[in-house]
Amino acid sequence: MVLSKFMHVTSVIVGLVGVVVFAGAILGGVDNLVFGITKADALACAAILILMAIWVQIATIHHMMLEKKGKLI
Repeated sequence: MVLSKFMHVTSVIVGLVGVVVFAGAILGGVDNLVFGITKADALACAAILILMAIWVQIATIHHMMLEKKGKLI
């Protein structure tokens, strides 16, 4: 269960970072720079981070189901 808990925490952290980057890109200044990169690049990074968080969460659910069945590799 330790690995699945680590995966869950990692997913939550990556998701929160994605939300912070998204909020920064939306609420960013008028010079079209967010964290030193363009607003479009920041939005793309936020989308990738959120998709990564979703993917890790799906993997965590799958891993937990395998743990319950005792079929962990």
